[in-house]
Amino acid sequence: MPLVTPLSADYDLETKELAEFFNETLGFCPNSVLTMQRRPAISKAFINLNKAVMANEGRVTSALKRMIAWVSSNATGCRYCQAHAIRAAERYGAEQEQLDNIWEYRTHSAFNESERAALDFSLAASQVPNAVDEIIKNRLNQYWDEGEIVEMLGVISLFGYLNRWNDSMGTSIENRAVKSGNQYLEKHGWNKGKHV
Repeated sequence: MPLVTPLSADYDLETKELAEFFNETLGFCPNSVLTMQRRPAISKAFINLNKAVMANEGRVTSALKRMIAWVSSNATGCRYCQAHAIRAAERYGAEQEQLDNIWEYRTHSAFNESERAALDFSLAASQVPNAVDEIIKNRLNQYWDEGEIVEMLGVISLFGYLNRWNDSMGTSIENRAVKSGNQYLEKHGWNKGKHV
């Protein structure tokens, strides 16, 4: 059972309208948003932040942003967000070989050095204590400009919020997210955990 029960998608009409964004990214409105709308100012602010963070302003593709989100969620252990991130990566055009081998991004040939630098940044920035150091900084600067680094950290920070929210709430995971989690992550031990 989740800590707080999600409300109907029709509870707050402004949230419902903004949440149409998730029909594109996930194919459904996430239960996390349906829970946030108990305080509609939070749900609306969150959706607008999500839209701003996930907008493409440079070379950081939509697929890479979702893989950055997955690495961040994997580092923190949020199974709900792991499944959502891998599902969104799939929907936004991540290569099949990358999806199948996301766990081995550091060594698998499906990932190039600029992607590895971005994903290593996600891992280091998601740890507590934070592990971003000069090595991470230098690798990022080798492949990405400052605006692109801001985009990446926006994704990492957004998922820091979501990882805390969903793991603390024990948010019920949606069937389509479970399907994606099972397809790409189960071979490495992923399961719904407390997100039943």
